[in-house]
Amino acid sequence: MNTETGQPRLLQGNEAVVEGALYAGCRFFAGYPITPATEISEVMSWRLPAVGGTFIQMEDEIASMGAIIGASLAGAKAMTATSGPGFSLMQENLGFGVITEVPCVVVNVMRAGPSTGTATHVSQGDVQQARWGTHGDHPIIVLSAATTRECFDLTVKAFNLAERYRTPVILLTDEVVAHTREKIALPLPGELEVVERLRPTVPPDWYIPYADTASGVPPMGIFGDGYRYHVTGLIHDVRGFPTERADEIVPFLNRLFRKIDQHFHEIMMVKEELTEDAEVLVIAYGSAARAAKRAVKEAREKGIKAGLLQLVTLWPFPRQWQRDLFPGV
Repeated sequence: MNTETGQPRLLQGNEAVVEGALYAGCRFFAGYPITPATEISEVMSWRLPAVGGTFIQMEDEIASMGAIIGASLAGAKAMTATSGPGFSLMQENLGFGVITEVPCVVVNVMRAGPSTGTATHVSQGDVQQARWGTHGDHPIIVLSAATTRECFDLTVKAFNLAERYRTPVILLTDEVVAHTREKIALPLPGELEVVERLRPTVPPDWYIPYADTASGVPPMGIFGDGYRYHVTGLIHDVRGFPTERADEIVPFLNRLFRKIDQHFHEIMMVKEELTEDAEVLVIAYGSAARAAKRAVKEAREKGIKAGLLQLVTLWPFPRQWQRDLFPGV
């Protein structure tokens, strides 16, 4: 595979995910091969070492999720990739990443289920799982790619959101998007924004790892840089130690939601087509958006004022925003 940037290349979606991750600065990948996501692990196994990164094939998806959380705590931008059965196994550690506010990216290449399902066929059955799969009330950011180019761009975006808001970010693709080859020209270094996590500026002794801030996102100290703090899946106080005090639990949970909710307009992404005068609005995402685009075009040819709203950000879901934007459809 030609790895040069700036020149048109014929890539499948899974390969574009890898290139997007490397562009964003990903230097650690842990995963377990699973159809239809295997190409991500396969290409990462030789692309990452070439740029000084680390690839580890783990014993299962439980360990894979734990490994990327550990790598991120040590300062690396980290990612894993899987499909439905593996995504189910990741849920407990995904919740651990949310409550400990560890930036990382999880790519779920969806296939038909439940259980083993049909591993080589497409589905969008994991959309609700991406939002509610791990137990407890929690915020999460979920993006959805429909094209090979979006696989690249949204992988970069997923890392940027994870780093900016100290949270796991899930990128959903599916078997069709993952294995469709399309010609794209990858951007040169510096063309796209690459975000780095906010680091503490105070000495380690003064550092408060889960302090409230105006943005809701506390700076993240890196293990190995002298910043030592307690990391636990228990609800914790501002220093990371478990607490059962309501006056500490409520502000902590409120901050987890606030850091996402108050930045909704920075996180929310959609694509519109022929919506200016639309009387019928088709809403779609992922590979289904490709078919929806054609359906809208054919409807227009028959005199139906149809438009397409492609959801790129699935969660947080833009319910009220959608009503305000298209009141007449």
